[in-house]
Parts: sequence; C-alpha cells; structure tokens
Amino acid sequence: MSESSQNIFSKHCQNDECSNNRVRGRGYLTKMIQQTHHFGNIQLLPSNIDSSKKIMDQCIYNNEVKPIRSTYIPPEPDENDESIYETGINYGINFDKFNDIEVKVSGKNVPKIVESFETCNAILMENIKKCKFMKPTPIQKYTIPIILSGKDLMAAAQTGSGKTVAFVLPILQKLLMEPHPIVKDIDHCEPQVIIMAPTRELAVQIKSVVLKLSRGTMISSLVCYGGTLVSHQKNQILKGCHILVATPGRLNEFVQHGLISFASVRIFVLDEVDRMLEIESKSDVDKILDHSSMPSVMNRQTIMVSATLPDSIQELAKFYLNRNYLFLAVGIVSSASKDIKQNFYLVNKFKKRKHLINILQQNSEGTIIFVNTKWMADFLATYLCEKNIPSTSIHGDRLQSYREEALSEFSNRKKNVLVATTVASRGLDIKYVNHVINYDMPQEIEEYIHRIGRTGRLGNTGIATSFFDIEHDYHLVEPIIKTLSSASQEIPYWLLKLGQEAKDKSVDDDQYGGTDIRIVKIIIVFSIIFYQK
Repeated sequence: MSESSQNIFSKHCQNDECSNNRVRGRGYLTKMIQQTHHFGNIQLLPSNIDSSKKIMDQCIYNNEVKPIRSTYIPPEPDENDESIYETGINYGINFDKFNDIEVKVSGKNVPKIVESFETCNAILMENIKKCKFMKPTPIQKYTIPIILSGKDLMAAAQTGSGKTVAFVLPILQKLLMEPHPIVKDIDHCEPQVIIMAPTRELAVQIKSVVLKLSRGTMISSLVCYGGTLVSHQKNQILKGCHILVATPGRLNEFVQHGLISFASVRIFVLDEVDRMLEIESKSDVDKILDHSSMPSVMNRQTIMVSATLPDSIQELAKFYLNRNYLFLAVGIVSSASKDIKQNFYLVNKFKKRKHLINILQQNSEGTIIFVNTKWMADFLATYLCEKNIPSTSIHGDRLQSYREEALSEFSNRKKNVLVATTVASRGLDIKYVNHVINYDMPQEIEEYIHRIGRTGRLGNTGIATSFFDIEHDYHLVEPIIKTLSSASQEIPYWLLKLGQEAKDKSVDDDQYGGTDIRIVKIIIVFSIIFYQK
C-alpha cells in the first residue's frame, strides 16, 4: 500500500466516526473498522486495525460514543504575505462574454450601475489591482451601488460570476465611508457586519477575500467555525472586529454564551441562502435573526445571495428582508455556465470505477470528484492512490485540520484529485480546477449546478463529467435536459429518449427561481381579474 493511501486512512481511523457527535455503539464502530479493512478485492490498512480499535476504546464509555473536543488552531495568515493575491482565479478567455449576459432587476428606485472600480476607496483600489480585478462582472456592476445605497438585496447569479466580491467590496467601502468604533469589552464584542456561510470551507474562503481587499485599512475581520479550539476562537472574538464571517453552529454557540451581541450589526449577509434556509439549517438562522440583540429588519441592511434561488426559498427569504428589497437575477439563474462542457455517460454503479480510471489515466490534474457518502470519499481517494493517482478526500466527518490540509494540498497541486461530498460543492474558488466528475449524481439539480460550478469560473473553461445510473438518477432526467439546453450543450440521444418517457414529470419553468416571486404573483392576480371580467 502506498504511503499516501495509508495517510488518508490512518487519518480517517483517528477521527471520522469516533469524533461524530451522534451516539453510536461499539457494534457500529467495529463494523466501520471491518469495512475499512476490506472493500471488494482491495485490502485496506491491516496494520492499522489494532490502533483503530484502541482509539475506538478511548472514544467509548458506557457503550456511548463521546465527542472529541477539537484542539485544532487554524494557522494565522501573515499580514505581510503578498502571495495571498496569487490564490484567486484569474479572468479567463471568455470573461468579456459576461457583458452579454442578461440582467433582470426588480423593485423601486434601482441605483445606477457602475462600470468600473474607480469610485472605490484608494486603498481598496490598490488591493483590487493586486487581485488582478480589471473590471466588474455583471453582478458586481449592480450589487455595488445597491449595497452602497443601503437597500436590502436578494441576488442570484450563475456559479463563478464573482458573487463574493460583489458583496464584500461595497461592504468594505461602506465601512470606510461611515466608520463606527468597534464595541467590545472583556466579556463580549459587537460586530458591525455578520456574513454567514453554510460550510466551514466557504467561511474561511470569504474571510480570505475580506482580508485581501481590506489589507491596509483599519477594518478588522474574524472568522469563527466549528472543528477548531473554542478557547482560541473565543480569545480572537474578544479582541473585537468590524466583520465576522461565521457558520451558524459556532456563531449560535458564542451568542448563547454571551460572547457575541448583535446590537451593533449594520449589515447581515446570508451567502448560499438556499442552503442556509433548508429545513436542517433554517432553525439555526432563525435563532440568530430572532435574537433579542439583533436589530429589526428596518434597522439593518440584509443581503442574500446564491446561484440557485427556488421559489420556495424566495418565499422564506422575503420574511428576513425589508419589504422594499431589490431582486437581482444575473444570467439564466439556476443554470450552468456555458463555459463548462457537460458530458454525461450512462454507467451502472458496478462499472463506475472502471470508467473513472479510464478518464483519470488520460489526465487527472485539477479534478474534483463528487460522491454522496463520506465512506465512499475516503475509499475512492485511497483506491486512486493505489492506482498511482495522487488523491485526497474531504467530507464532514474528517477533523477540521485534515479538511483544511486536503484543500491546501489540492489547491497547491500536491494532489491531482480531490474526492469530496457536498461540503465542497458550494462557493469554493479553487484555482486550477479543470474537471469536475459526478461519480454519484446528487439528489437535486441545484446541487448538480453548484458542483460543476467549481470549474469554468470567471470566463475560464472547464469540463464536467457525470455518471448517470438509471436506477438511482432517473428523477433527474428532465432537469438535466433543461440544464443542458439552457447552457446550449449537446444532449445525448439516450438522455433525450429517457426524457420522452419522463415528460409527465416535467419541471415547472420557474421552480428554480430566475424570476422575482413578487412579479409572478402580480401577474397571477391580474390574470384572475381579467378572467373574471
């Protein structure tokens, strides 16, 4: 067994299932170790079984799995390190085509768009040049003046269109134009801007963008997320900050302990709002927005952004916004970028590995492979290492230090392949991603769009390859055909044939949310009145 594959599985055995907060008995962990030992015809880590059992014994007390409190302290960024400006994705050959993208904005008193960054603060302009941002993308042209005007905003734009900079830049400009002193004491702090993200990796990335653009200003920013040493983040928080980027779980924890108050919040941002308002995470968002210290909708500015905004999410989101919010849709919302070449192959689950190896043996550099289970992420990364394809994995059960190490190794091109679950599908800007492979198709088309959006960003071209298994993926036939059609992609004959069979399950045109639901309702009301007459 290669050293790299041993590292993946030894790390997996040290933390993944044992550190899970759910209560699981000894039988489950024993089964996990047995599965780790043998999968199909591949023997995995026989030398690590004894050490894994010892760790299992340390994690179990009275037949319950006890959560291991993380001691991980993320490395502090070097304030003088200019290399941070080299990590972003450069504009691609098709960047100028962004100007041809249709933009729809609805609401009252829409501010005039900006065509350049020249109106920004001088220090911000210097940092913009270091980031090699030549001119605003369509979403940036609209969001910068909207956010500066103080209006609430719900914005949707295709993946890779510059959404993070679209809200971070005007927020920084606003803080510099209207500076407020940081409120803090020995017990708590009061951030002025809260940016919430659904995953730890996205929170870290947003903080990185804030750091790049705010360097040299008086604006301070922090990030707090799970999987890290609580006492360390507590000490950081108590230093105070203007901008706090956070995941819901850790933010709620600090609020409940009185470390953070929202009394000074001026701007509240929900990134990937459709994910944030899903059933499993909406309660966390509600706890924050309903907190007694949170300013009312009328006394704060609220910004919501995503690449996919289904009507159902719009219905929920409007209750967090001022009633006169602006709705912005850039391009064909909830569709894939035309810069991504989408390939589909009809493959049953027993032949996926063979097809995968055939593809990766041609070129594996800069490939993200998406799977639906944490176990498969680790197994597939190990399997590829055995095939001499340098790979690593990332998923929600890995210790945060290993998750960040995996992303770093892939971003720095030490590993050709990153095998991931949905934790890596949202918002991540990773340089040199040439190819996204859906080894397992997701359950929903929105997730597919976010996954393949890890490539083909900012006018760069990319390839997305998906293995379609009729037994498990049939429900996606019509949405896939629609997605391919909207991106002007060739639709395989076999997929069209399946589409004919599934016509009675066609998806409503507006289900994926490219239209302001307020306008739709007005049209419906007028239609009813006209019909009654």
